[in-house]
Amino acid sequence: MTKKVAFKEFAIYSSLNVLGMIGISVYILADTFFVAKGMGMVGLAALNLALPIYGFIRGIGVMLGMGGATKYSVLRAQDKSEEANSVFTHTLIATLFMSLIYVFLGFFLSNHITNLLGADSEVFEMTQIYLKTLLLGAPIFMLSDMLILFVRNDRNPRLSMFAMLGGSMSNILLDYIFIFVFKMGIFGAVLATVVSTLLGISILFLHFLRKKNNFRIIKTRFSFSLTIKITALGLPSLITELSSSVVLLVFNLIIVSLAGNVGVAAYGVVANLSFVVGAIFIGISQGMQPLTSRAHGLGDKNTIRRLLRFSLITVTIISIIINILIFFLAGPIAHLFNSENNPELQQIAIIGLELYFTAILFMGFNTITSTFFTSIERPIPAQIISVLKGLVIIIPMAILMSSLLGITGVWLSFPASEGIVAIVSLILILISRKAWGKHNSDNLLPITPVLIDPSRKN
Repeated sequence: MTKKVAFKEFAIYSSLNVLGMIGISVYILADTFFVAKGMGMVGLAALNLALPIYGFIRGIGVMLGMGGATKYSVLRAQDKSEEANSVFTHTLIATLFMSLIYVFLGFFLSNHITNLLGADSEVFEMTQIYLKTLLLGAPIFMLSDMLILFVRNDRNPRLSMFAMLGGSMSNILLDYIFIFVFKMGIFGAVLATVVSTLLGISILFLHFLRKKNNFRIIKTRFSFSLTIKITALGLPSLITELSSSVVLLVFNLIIVSLAGNVGVAAYGVVANLSFVVGAIFIGISQGMQPLTSRAHGLGDKNTIRRLLRFSLITVTIISIIINILIFFLAGPIAHLFNSENNPELQQIAIIGLELYFTAILFMGFNTITSTFFTSIERPIPAQIISVLKGLVIIIPMAILMSSLLGITGVWLSFPASEGIVAIVSLILILISRKAWGKHNSDNLLPITPVLIDPSRKN
């Protein structure tokens, strides 16, 4: 694939996927905005306490979807249609089975989970209602995440975008109707999320009506080894999703001990805006993934290097723009979600936005490199990045820095952790380049020369 063609395909896939991911993140912001307007600080705190569970649900869906879709894309590039369909069938079965576990938790353990999330008597009821509805809706959320990834990898990124945007726009409309017209409170907010996701799935089903659809359910003997391979490829995506939820959970518990429900509400503003930025980076990385996996299946190393370079340049430009916007607009952004004009919430949120978002360049770099290694069927370095990013560094860093600097330390722990992981990500890329140069193995890629010397001819 020539450089011009590679860039054109990258621009199409990434832009469509970023638009779709922004749509998803916008409805999270809409939930936050409408809940803040309709239920004030208590509703905002309850929403933020329940959101980690949403991340846990989506984590499994994205893990199976990313692992299955990556394997599917590689097999399709190699004209192995039967094996590719078997991968889709196994992924679907695993997704539905895992979703039933969440349904069980919703029916029988939602009260206990609400207590574990740190909800006090003031916010317990709202948190429990939101949480239980999320758990019962898990099959819908997970099926949506899986199908979006398969449809995109089946060379239909436009329909994936329409599904994400359609679901998101309907969520915003339903939020307003359920909360303000029907007066359904916090239940209306989460019900809008469930119903709008169903709409997105109905849009995705249009793919099965197309003659160009290449995947379908087939009769096949269930293979645990294939399921494990799918899971291994998608594990970095799971860790990324879970890490966001774990960080949200840990930060909630730390902040509630430092600043009470007001602090948690302020963190809700920061966390949800961070979710939007993270969604943009995930959109770029998932736009890169189908093209990289296809090139990997064909053994086209030049295209793989180009796609990585395009992704990193794009992330850098977007990070600079967002940092400038946060610097000038932190106050108005915080005020938008501060319906009660609480001065303490406003001050905490402004400082949080300014400090927390110094991490975004590192966050984007780590997201791209993790997805890149997954795309070329190298799950171990991807897992290293994801585990360090989401569990090993951020949690001890947050605990340590909050004990030294209070809530300021909480905000600073995020950029510090992402910066350390970015160094590790760069080292893994350098190791990959060095090993390839020494052994000339097809499984390792000459990435770094392209990054170091942009004038290099391919």
